Amino acid sequence: MEAQLVVDLPCQVGESPYWHPFEHKLYWLDIPVGRMYRYDPVTGVNELVYEGPQIGGFTVQADGSLLLFGERGFVKTWRDGQLTTLIEEIPAERDTRFNDVCADPEGRVFCGTMPGSNHPASLYRLDTDGSLRQVLSDVSLSNGMAFTLDLKQLYHTDTRRHVVNLYDYDRASGEIKYNRVFAQVSPEQGRPDGLITDVEGGVWSARFAGGCLVRYSSEGRETEQLTLPAKNVTCPTFAPDDYSEMYITTGGGQDRAANGPLAGALFKVKPPVRGVPRFLSRVGL
Repeated sequence: MEAQLVVDLPCQVGESPYWHPFEHKLYWLDIPVGRMYRYDPVTGVNELVYEGPQIGGFTVQADGSLLLFGERGFVKTWRDGQLTTLIEEIPAERDTRFNDVCADPEGRVFCGTMPGSNHPASLYRLDTDGSLRQVLSDVSLSNGMAFTLDLKQLYHTDTRRHVVNLYDYDRASGEIKYNRVFAQVSPEQGRPDGLITDVEGGVWSARFAGGCLVRYSSEGRETEQLTLPAKNVTCPTFAPDDYSEMYITTGGGQDRAANGPLAGALFKVKPPVRGVPRFLSRVGL
């Protein structure tokens, strides 16, 4: 595998690349500056489509709109620049924001947060009726999530503890229960960040401050490693419609001397295995 530069932007925290299956375009974020981009692989055009309060993660809704999760715990839908608020804020998250999110097979969304000034991060579940429930309350920094191929377990990244945990998942209720540590990452390898899965059940985990992307087998054995010209590798996603390619976001563009010559840029790679499509959220639909 060799990473190819796609968009050379010095993003502070490029994040959450997400293939929109209806628009056939890639959305992605630069979180600290509150920007969302849309990249068209056919034309090569990358356009700024949102600038405002910080967004930490988002999903594609079944109706084609985006479901945005942002600062102070807001949840909003976005379509062609028009925002509709579903949740104005979460009082317990007024000093922080949502981070990575993941829709489940039933259209619910697992949505994690950053830690606050005097409290740990959390993982919430937003149900399709718009109700929100805290499911984990002692997380260092909630990050990348994905489901096993049999849809019976959920991977969840706890970044500052350097670990990817595996939870038993009940599709009917949306309940999760801790099962075991899937992958423990040594500090020398960086911190685990965004995460996706492939058609063989492999797990691809980005390494913030580690300069690479690591693939694990479903048993937790490391099988691949891709090095990028950026120290802070944040998140991968499969694309386009056949999920034969992978786009990877990076951060640290505010100091490329320290973080790599292409820190903050968006990259593309041809992996040895195809990915699986993400689930659509159905909140409020």
